[in-house]
Amino acid sequence: MTVIQVPTTPFADQRPGTSGLRKKVQVFQQPHYLENFVQSLFDIRPDLAGGTLVLGGDGRYYNREAVQIILRLAAANGVARVLLGAGALLSTPAASHLIRKYRAQGGIVLSASHNPGGPEGDFGIKFNVANGGPAPEAVTEALHARSREIDRYLTLDGPDIDIDHLGTTNLGEMEIQVLDPVRDYADLMETLFDFEAIQQLFHSGLFSMRFDAMHAVTGPYAREILEGRLRAEPGTVINGEPLPDFGGHHPDPNLKHAADLVALTKGPDAVSFAAASDGDGDRNMILGRNCFVTPSDSLAVLAANAHHAPGYAGGVVGVARSMPTSQAVDRVAEQLGVECYETPTGWKFFGNLLDAGRITLCGEESFGTGSNHVREKDGLWAVLFWLNLLAAKRQPVLDLLHDHWRRFGRNYYTRHDYEAIDADAAQGLMEHLRAHLAELPGRTLGGRTLTYADDFAYRDPVDGSESARQGIRLGFEDGARIVYRLSGTGTEGATLRVYLEVYERDPKRLFLDTAEVMAPLVDIARDLAEIEQRTGRAAPDVIT
Repeated sequence: MTVIQVPTTPFADQRPGTSGLRKKVQVFQQPHYLENFVQSLFDIRPDLAGGTLVLGGDGRYYNREAVQIILRLAAANGVARVLLGAGALLSTPAASHLIRKYRAQGGIVLSASHNPGGPEGDFGIKFNVANGGPAPEAVTEALHARSREIDRYLTLDGPDIDIDHLGTTNLGEMEIQVLDPVRDYADLMETLFDFEAIQQLFHSGLFSMRFDAMHAVTGPYAREILEGRLRAEPGTVINGEPLPDFGGHHPDPNLKHAADLVALTKGPDAVSFAAASDGDGDRNMILGRNCFVTPSDSLAVLAANAHHAPGYAGGVVGVARSMPTSQAVDRVAEQLGVECYETPTGWKFFGNLLDAGRITLCGEESFGTGSNHVREKDGLWAVLFWLNLLAAKRQPVLDLLHDHWRRFGRNYYTRHDYEAIDADAAQGLMEHLRAHLAELPGRTLGGRTLTYADDFAYRDPVDGSESARQGIRLGFEDGARIVYRLSGTGTEGATLRVYLEVYERDPKRLFLDTAEVMAPLVDIARDLAEIEQRTGRAAPDVIT
């Protein structure tokens, strides 16, 4: 087979965001677009030549075609071996595990996570480094810089590879090992959780469950683990077949996009427990009967009860949360006497803390929870952790949550998303806030006095790297917070996210309606940022 050097010119829009490069499918289908980005990666990572690369994706539209392109580029650039998920499928946490287990030099994950799929939908690509975690900013910045000057890429003149059947084949001098995408991950889960106790829970006659895989990559994993190894009744996993367009649905496990699942937790025939995962399997939503567990509360509950799972029997050495995530886990860390780290949004910021052994559990308010078992957030892992906890405590989800609030207090929490707004208007709103930060502390707004106002900056305690302008924080003397941040996961316009939090310790006020409690803070946040005047939006698109 012949290595071909193809002349090319740079694209100006290949800067990776918080989770790689995400664009519309049609953008990636442009001649040379994907090739340029992947070649730029090989150019800045010479360690991949002669090394092992993990490859797979969430099964969305263009996934299979992209894999063939990447295989040819990998072979032409001297990669020695590729570990490929069969059918080009591989959940993000499973990819992280494979990188770590087989000591690969890195991995390419093809996913736009929770974004819609199909020909008119989104596509994405990101690189995970040798620890299994997302590439740090130093790598993504180098990748972007190389993409702006690239003038050629290398590919191989060869046929498409059979990516659907397990086994080993060659493309030029490169070995391709097509693996079962589920087995290694499922084996890992058995080492972390008490599968026997969870089996007993399923067969107690007092427990029922539904897991919505949202026609995304987690379906095969959930069927193997829940209905296979844990012997849950057939039909426990719904929407379990991965589809290129996710069945026409939005694979984002929240109250809006998983409304059918939420409905199963209400009424006289409600299931005991329900959960969902997203496009690439790294997010989770946890529901009980007539109960939604916020991701912030979920992290806190798991941290407080980690000792019930065999893989965490020794408890936690520390915890971390993204800055916009509620401070519920901070209360747990304080009582446990362990460190709690506040990081920018993006799982890559947890990597150094995990590698240094400073934390055991970590999480983000955007439906992501994880631990030191991999270097990505992990949706199905979180579901299994909750199942282990329910099996150990033999209480309904709502009772567990209420017990937690009585012990630690309650952080009422909500997030308002204003999606696909004008990018210039969004930037103007943030700059307006930044311009007034110095004068805000000491002001009283809606009866609450501001104690601090800043633009969050982070200095990594392990390597000293710094990340500035990570979101605007407003803190009140009663423990309430407002955070404003522009998200980097969309592909159209800008997404403004407003995070709101009220802390309540009074036992008589632990079980109020969240919307009612948050309403005064919502008004403050909306008026202070002049959201409607600057964006034209009178209300958010999504409230979680």
